[in-house]
Amino acid sequence: MAAKKKTSWSIGELAREFDVTTRTIRFYEDEGLLEPARRGQTRIYSAADRTALKLILRGKRLGFSLAESRQLIQMYNPDANRAQIEALLAKIHERRAQLTQQLRDIEVMQLELDEAEQRCLESLK
Repeated sequence: MAAKKKTSWSIGELAREFDVTTRTIRFYEDEGLLEPARRGQTRIYSAADRTALKLILRGKRLGFSLAESRQLIQMYNPDANRAQIEALLAKIHERRAQLTQQLRDIEVMQLELDEAEQRCLESLK
């Protein structure tokens, strides 16, 4: 017999699953990225909230801003997500270009430091 698929989570369950604090989850809720149902004071998170949290955290790891993550989440459509995937690809390419430029800048800085270090060492001779 197949196990029943879980359809709702508490804030504590999501915090443990994604290794974040409940405060982090409440922050994303305050930002309008998560919209849990309420049962009294208890928040009940849906599968859509869980997916949104997963996308937010993935975006964060990739260096996306919260606004960029919000844009991607708002585009989410489980039945037709081509536009979302294309937007994500564009953001990945943009982020990769930024990182490549930062890497070049670091390499130039390292060369400048090497040259400054060499001049200092020569001055001490």
